[in-house]
Amino acid sequence: MKGEVHLKKKVWIYAVLAFSLILSACSQSSSGQSDQKKSSGKLEIFSWWTGAGEEDGLKALIKLFKEKNPDIPIENAAVAGGAGTNAKAVLASRMQGNDPPATFQVHGGSELNDGWVAAGKMEPLNDLYDKEGWNDKFPKQLIDMVSKDGKIYSVPVDIHRGNVLWYNKKIFTDNNLEAPKTFDGFFKVADQLKKKGITPLALGDKEPWTATMIFENVLLGTLGNEDYQKLWKGEMKFDDPKVKKAAETYKKMLSYINSDHSSRNWQDASQMVAKGDAAMNIMGDWAKGYFVNDLKLKVNEDFGWVPTPGTENQFMIITDTFGLPKGVKNAKDVKQFLSVLGSVDGQDAFNPLKGSIPARTDADVSKYDEYGKQTIKEFKEAQLAASLAHGSAAPEGFVTKANQAVNIFVTQKNVNQLIDSLTQASSELKK
Repeated sequence: MKGEVHLKKKVWIYAVLAFSLILSACSQSSSGQSDQKKSSGKLEIFSWWTGAGEEDGLKALIKLFKEKNPDIPIENAAVAGGAGTNAKAVLASRMQGNDPPATFQVHGGSELNDGWVAAGKMEPLNDLYDKEGWNDKFPKQLIDMVSKDGKIYSVPVDIHRGNVLWYNKKIFTDNNLEAPKTFDGFFKVADQLKKKGITPLALGDKEPWTATMIFENVLLGTLGNEDYQKLWKGEMKFDDPKVKKAAETYKKMLSYINSDHSSRNWQDASQMVAKGDAAMNIMGDWAKGYFVNDLKLKVNEDFGWVPTPGTENQFMIITDTFGLPKGVKNAKDVKQFLSVLGSVDGQDAFNPLKGSIPARTDADVSKYDEYGKQTIKEFKEAQLAASLAHGSAAPEGFVTKANQAVNIFVTQKNVNQLIDSLTQASSELKK
């Protein structure tokens, strides 16, 4: 009960921040001149990349920028917190106070378009895309994710895949098991592991987005891409029998997780797989950056991967992007940074360390490991599905309520309660 009260308090705080932001946006002139009073001349790069491979990637990108632009002062203004939980709250406060950073990390899709763009806080970047020749270097579907009403508002630096099941290869080899690609396969493998005293599935949901990630993957694997997309358009209701079936499947999966999941974060859960304390983990491919950079594991030797059950030929896309906030003094310098970020050199400096793949279609594939090469190929061929947990599929208001509902579900495992909560939250979705 205490956890539920705490979550409701968080929801209320985020709602107040979001409402205040909208009021603030409405009260400003479209020119954004009032914002300039507090902006500094320093190129402040605001993100939540502070560890597990992501920090290495960001530092490599900043180093490249400094080499190309030694006269522009730059600052890494990262705020720690998984999936940007803390950073987003700090950013909302700063934007509300007319003190925007020079540029900031934002997920492409609803988080960008229904959030900062709709609030009138971003400058369009069509001129930069034309100048850099990017319109045919980024996939059209990706440009659509960072566009609203024909205007482009940010530059993607990476592509992450959210529907990945990671597994400890030694455990699977020792037990003569194959990585599961279907839900039936998952449950058969999980049962065999459980009988031998091995935790089948590691979860660290100290921050609730990790549990939402598993749920969105179960939704995609159960509904298929077309119906999954309908959920976020309001064309399929959350009390649909298919959604209930997904919830039942998720409930069964939760019977195989570690008992201390609520005290662990995503890195802890990944580390359980790395050490052999658990067999599998469902996480975005920033986990690969953590495995390789922090834990010094070898790709396809110490760990393996397959798409999450039922999602073969699907790609749960998460893209980190940066744009130009209205009112910053050093807009010219910001565009210089965005030019480096969107370049082949910039993307190839950043992504191999981050664990992601480049957003550009013409990056140097030779710079990527076996996982990266495979994912680059599959990204070009797969059907794309926007992530709920990372703000691309639905507005922030729905995401917050979904996180709350899923977090309660992990503990209480009440399918009807989850469906009712998501149905009530669906009023946040665009019809």
